[in-house]
Amino acid sequence: MSSLSPPIRFLIYPSLGEVKEHVRIEFFGRLLSQRAGRPIVVEVARTYEMVEEELAAGRVDMAWATAEQCNAFESQAHAVLRAVRAGRLYYHAALIGRAAQPLTLETLKGKRAAWVAPLSTGGYLLARRYLENRALSPEDVFAEQRFVGSYRNALLAVLNGAADVTSLFITHPDEVTVRAALSQRVGASEHLLTPFAYTEPTLSDGIILTRRLSEADAVSIMAALTGLTQEGMGLEPLLGLFMIDGFALASQGQGAPPLRTQRAEYLAAELDHEERFQSLSSSAGSVFGQDLHRKKGRTLSDVLPAEAAAPLEALARAARHHGIGGRAEYRLEVDRQMRLYAAEATPQPSAAGEPPPGTALLVRDITEQSALETELYRLASFPLLHPEPMLELGQNGVLHYANPAANKAFPDLMVLSSHHPLVVAAKAWLEAGAARNAPPVVEIALRHWELVVFSMEEAGVIRVFAKDVTERKQMEARLFHSDRMAALGTLAGRVGHEMNNPLAYLMANLSFAREEIQRLRQALRADPREETLDEFDEVLAALGESWDGADRLRVIIQSLDLLVRESPANRAWVDVHQVLEGSLKLVSNDLRHRARLERDFQPVPLVEADEARLGLVFLNVLLNAVQAMSDRDAARNVLRVRTRTSPAGHIVVEVEDTGEGMKPEVLARLFEPFFTTRPNSLGMGLSVSHAIITSLGGTLQAESQFGLGTLITITLPPE
Repeated sequence: MSSLSPPIRFLIYPSLGEVKEHVRIEFFGRLLSQRAGRPIVVEVARTYEMVEEELAAGRVDMAWATAEQCNAFESQAHAVLRAVRAGRLYYHAALIGRAAQPLTLETLKGKRAAWVAPLSTGGYLLARRYLENRALSPEDVFAEQRFVGSYRNALLAVLNGAADVTSLFITHPDEVTVRAALSQRVGASEHLLTPFAYTEPTLSDGIILTRRLSEADAVSIMAALTGLTQEGMGLEPLLGLFMIDGFALASQGQGAPPLRTQRAEYLAAELDHEERFQSLSSSAGSVFGQDLHRKKGRTLSDVLPAEAAAPLEALARAARHHGIGGRAEYRLEVDRQMRLYAAEATPQPSAAGEPPPGTALLVRDITEQSALETELYRLASFPLLHPEPMLELGQNGVLHYANPAANKAFPDLMVLSSHHPLVVAAKAWLEAGAARNAPPVVEIALRHWELVVFSMEEAGVIRVFAKDVTERKQMEARLFHSDRMAALGTLAGRVGHEMNNPLAYLMANLSFAREEIQRLRQALRADPREETLDEFDEVLAALGESWDGADRLRVIIQSLDLLVRESPANRAWVDVHQVLEGSLKLVSNDLRHRARLERDFQPVPLVEADEARLGLVFLNVLLNAVQAMSDRDAARNVLRVRTRTSPAGHIVVEVEDTGEGMKPEVLARLFEPFFTTRPNSLGMGLSVSHAIITSLGGTLQAESQFGLGTLITITLPPE
């Protein structure tokens, strides 16, 4: 199949709600693609109306449509292939009521009806036409009519008393067929329902091959589809799941060449004790490329190629000698194609005095069936191999299944079962109903898990997928922090502007008042009055405290200004090592009494920055590192300062201390303005540093383990 071929769009009318139907459709599309030699994308329509709209608009190549839709679009199509059920191209519908309250056409007045869908043939239209042909308009007869989406839902509505009558499609208008159809959909409750009328037949639904297909593609697909009814075909089991035998050509486009069908081979035979054919038959009249006509009485090795006969002889001999059946699979090249065959041998009983028993032999070409099973196993492995946790719960919230990824991520999942936070959150989200909005996120062991939850009501289970979104949450937190910093910056700018002038007046007046009082105090010393001097001392002390407070306000405003001020326009190329050495000298006195210094300076490029602002960053980071280490552990403490160039060419500066470290809740707020854990600290140093580094296009990050120490990493873009 060429990957360059545009895909054929195959639209199928709505599934009736069962998971197995979606799986059947998937396999059907894959194997039809294989047979037709073209990629076919199967899409399940949301509604019957959607099928009709897409056909009318010419947007589909193929459509599995209702009988009415097939009739309506047949004249505009290459062909319509009708589904064959129980050997017939026609089917009926049965009107169903409760067995305990038998209905007749005469007693329908005022009853309630549950139908499948407005365009469902067996689930509504056949019943409607049947009633109208008898002068019973559904709108006049029924007190209530509603559409419930599937045959099962309609039957359940009748069973639980929500409706009195419904319609069910059947292949034959008899009670045996109805009972089988009811049992398939409602199980042991089928005896509570009973048919009371059968509709006229309708030509079956089928596949419409539209004019969007080329003539060649249409012929290829017709050959593939009509060939499915041949006995022994690899797709026969799949068609059985669809409750059809195959497809029959109802009409054929003008000038279309005759169709050729492919047949999968099978051989059924009885062998005597010498491996001679007592009887044999084959759907194709040949097997392994050999003609089987008039071969009775011949041995396996006479009839079949040596590579085919040898394993069959061994299998038949083993079955006969050991008295038990056996099975073998092998590959053979037939007509230049490698085919896969399955052989089964069953020993035949014989009475005393009769010749030695023979063996029944069945050989089937399972090439396509094997492909189907391979696809089945591959798709069925999805929960096992899916790298993220997946759960299945009962509708009551009881945990039924957890894939390996779930058990690895949550070791206590099977122990806690329905009490696990993941299960509790999934149930709560479903129960919220219309009130729910975003998918739930659960925090477990410092990891964040986003849940995708959906209820599969027909299967009676709730499926839950969990995705680890911890990194995304951390990114969101950083973005939130950035937004908050931006808002704070705007506020800081306004506050600083409003406070600067009054603060200047305050400090000037305080300075003037202090000088004047000192002058007056000196004057009074010439005429000392002890009481007055004491009062002046108190005033001077109060003014001194006011001065300190004003100076503290000045520092705060300067720090806030650094947070919001644009990076200086007069940047220069700066040697990071030179700036670091200057900052280390400023902290050397404190460092000497608390820890030893370890340098590891690797060559790094120059960085374009304001040297004073960059020095302030290094000083703030180094001071924090030094102050985090106690002088009581000076012999053990180490301050490590490293520089290197990253693979991307960025300058990396690392400052690591062996101090007390930080708890997660402290680390999360490390760069917030005014946040501090130390007395007499403004809590502005690292927030200012973060703003400066960010303005340079770099990053400032912190890692810390409580009790072990902290690592600050500064990354700066190169020149």
